[in-house]
Amino acid sequence: MEEKQLLKLLKTKDEEGFQILYRNYSDVIYGMIIRMLKDPDESADMLQEVFVRIWTKMDSYDSKKGRLFTWMANLTRNFVIDRIRSADYKNHNLNYFVRDDNVGSVNRKFNTEQNINTIGLKGQVNELKENQRVLIQKIYFEGYTQVDLAEELDIPLGTLKTRVRAALKELRKNFKEE
Repeated sequence: MEEKQLLKLLKTKDEEGFQILYRNYSDVIYGMIIRMLKDPDESADMLQEVFVRIWTKMDSYDSKKGRLFTWMANLTRNFVIDRIRSADYKNHNLNYFVRDDNVGSVNRKFNTEQNINTIGLKGQVNELKENQRVLIQKIYFEGYTQVDLAEELDIPLGTLKTRVRAALKELRKNFKEE
């Protein structure tokens, strides 16, 4: 089903549209969540919450501003970051929020690499220049906030935001060509 058809179903709150959306995107969204939370049980709960939020906020999606997956990924990322920053989560799960190099094992375990490839995103990200690819990978797939990444790279936050915008602009060009 093409994205336009799916959006039409979702905008009218058609249950079949939601089922298609969940079937096509739940694995990759789950992969994003688990990379950020590092806890399978918490991630499974969060996945359900994210899809409820997607369903209830579907009216706020504007196809002129970007693709559906980009909107869902941003919504997911922001929702998970809000959860991580909450006091309850910090007190209960502080040990799970540790960035490390286990992304490859998460990808193999939950098969997120294949799901990203199915929607063509991984190939598009790999086409970016090295510095842009690193920024998109860390922010959108590894769960870094822009503040965290600016600190890690030791660059001003404004500079990082400009670079991320440029990388996203490049990605948009590639998706519009298809």
